Amino acid sequence: MEKALSLYSDAFHCSVMTTLRTYPPQWATLRILAITWFLIQVPLGLWGTYRSHDLWLVPVTPASVSVQVPHSSPTLDIARQELVTGWTGSKGSSLVLQLVQQKDLGPDGYRLERDAIQANTELGLMYGAFDLLRRQRTGQPVHGVVSRPAYTLRILNHWDNPDGSVERGYAGRSLFWRGMADLAVTPADRTLWREYARANASVGINATVLNNVNASPEVLSPGMLQRAAAVAEELRPYGIRVFLSINFSSPVRLGKLGTSDPLDERVRTWWAERVREIYRLIPDFGGFLVKANSEGLPGPQDFGRTHADGANMLADALKPFGGLVMWRAFVYQPTETDRAKQAYQEFMPLDGKFRDNVIIQVKNGPVDFQPREPFSPLFGALKLTRVMPELQITQEYLGHSFQLVFLAPMWEEFLQSDTYQQGPGSTVARCTDGSLSGHAFSAIAGVANAGTDENWCGYSFGQANWYAFGRLAWDPGLKSREIAGEWLRLSFQHLRTSVPVPLSVKQWERRFAAPALQIMLRSREAAVQYMMPLGLHHLFAGNHHYGPGPWWAPPGTREDWTPRYYHKADTLGIGFDRSFTGSRAVEQYQEPLRSLYARPETCPEELLLWFHHLPWTYRMKSGATLWEELCRQYDSGVREVAGFRTLWEGVKPYADPVVFAEVQQVLGRQQADAQAWKDACIQYFARYSRMPVPEGVSAPVYALDALMKADMRTLNQ
Repeated sequence: MEKALSLYSDAFHCSVMTTLRTYPPQWATLRILAITWFLIQVPLGLWGTYRSHDLWLVPVTPASVSVQVPHSSPTLDIARQELVTGWTGSKGSSLVLQLVQQKDLGPDGYRLERDAIQANTELGLMYGAFDLLRRQRTGQPVHGVVSRPAYTLRILNHWDNPDGSVERGYAGRSLFWRGMADLAVTPADRTLWREYARANASVGINATVLNNVNASPEVLSPGMLQRAAAVAEELRPYGIRVFLSINFSSPVRLGKLGTSDPLDERVRTWWAERVREIYRLIPDFGGFLVKANSEGLPGPQDFGRTHADGANMLADALKPFGGLVMWRAFVYQPTETDRAKQAYQEFMPLDGKFRDNVIIQVKNGPVDFQPREPFSPLFGALKLTRVMPELQITQEYLGHSFQLVFLAPMWEEFLQSDTYQQGPGSTVARCTDGSLSGHAFSAIAGVANAGTDENWCGYSFGQANWYAFGRLAWDPGLKSREIAGEWLRLSFQHLRTSVPVPLSVKQWERRFAAPALQIMLRSREAAVQYMMPLGLHHLFAGNHHYGPGPWWAPPGTREDWTPRYYHKADTLGIGFDRSFTGSRAVEQYQEPLRSLYARPETCPEELLLWFHHLPWTYRMKSGATLWEELCRQYDSGVREVAGFRTLWEGVKPYADPVVFAEVQQVLGRQQADAQAWKDACIQYFARYSRMPVPEGVSAPVYALDALMKADMRTLNQ
């Protein structure tokens, strides 16, 4: 109760303070009215018991159930305990966990029968237990279900640093590291790691990378390896394998060898010894994630070697232990070549030259986790090399933890995009999950957003993205609506009888879940509209990737790190010409996509300015000019967020006050930030278009000169 009261008090305080800060100075009257509303409307009592730390694994008062297991083991004991404490089926039921030999289930799959969970492995039984409980709580069928994961490895990539900071993290400090001077493992650490492992296992995630891809060589120091081993010990019963990101120059910086040349025998021996040391500490160690020759990090090209040379050297060291190398394809150099083309140009000549325990990790788009991108052409091009998608759960380019953006629609769009690699139906999912290639293993990764904040993710609805990644990694055919509905029921339905107006299940679905679902499913498209519609991309201010900065280009900055490189606005038009008359990036896609993207008349309008530089007067399918459509898209995004706020206000009587206040805070800032995005981009691009803003588009609230001097991270706090 004390914890809940504290959360409620904090939520109320945050809501009031956000109301004070959210509205720009020009809206002073609205600020006063909003504060008055809070003072009158926010109740003094406490109705809910929302505990954000529980994620979607909310404790219940279980019905009695008898669970029989084939034997006792750490993993089976977890499965049994979850069923005993989470059972919401018929009271007095009996359930048998059975180990079987059924080829169709694979190592992690399971079958749910009326009185049994069947699987080939203990992990399969555990995953089946979590699914059965999820289905009970969400009202889905619980019998006659057969499920197996599409991807062999379903991985979270943490960008955590040895000092405990998290790059692009918006939810506190690292779950794993506190600094080189504080490597001791405490009981609190172990408890937190078990909670983390349980959350991942509940959605089928089975691997984690403990440190940043911008890796410090210190990760291979004895103290850090000992701590990594302690993490692995707690994660192991939940079926989660530990990986580490490594710095390619470690033989020089740690081993004092004078070179990191992957073909130098001393270097190969050094890595082999390090790998043996790791496996002595962590027998089920997964392997290495490597970012090399990218953004200034060292790599094999420093020695005239290829990515294949570097990856294969590490793969050879790991091979005797069953380890894997995940080699990132996020590479680009400061050249005149279109940055979007460079990964393809570097990796296509190496197709088929990597060891069988190497997999190339490719970001979903060809640039960098943008709000909307076409899929990377490597997914449809590499045929002899294993390829894995890299998605971003943390909202680096989509509002950090200050904006409510549900990412499943973006990932669904990406995974179901047809590459035409082997004709129609060659979706990104099928090109990477092994169903087209027949590769023995497959993988998918998500850059994690979990940190030491009480709610793990910076804000409660951010948890939905973690949940959605796990569900899509297991089954990329799931729909965003289904995933969002599950998460809402698991996270909030238990509060329906303790809210200001108690609800039946049907009433809760209609009055709380339906509006919340509508906000979630429309949030990504709204963000694209108020940030970068029609295929615009990378318009962010420098470094923090939060607010608008289409003008940002400090002297001496690399051209491909500036927004101007991507939007190329001038008095003639706007957009990056990647057609056959421009950078020819369209050539990297298979037909019919190549021809589809190459002509403005056939290019999907949501990607139009990604592939084409077009006149401001270009006629869109709606009949409007490009300038008019661009302005209306920006305005539509702001109106959408305003609509989200209205929808959310309507759930107040039916929502836990802590949840309501928090989301109200997020949406309030999001509307103000969306307004700033719209005002900045329309006013800036108007300097080039020299055309009037079309009728019906709302007047700006912020002056462009003020926005060009502001830091959006603090503008609307």
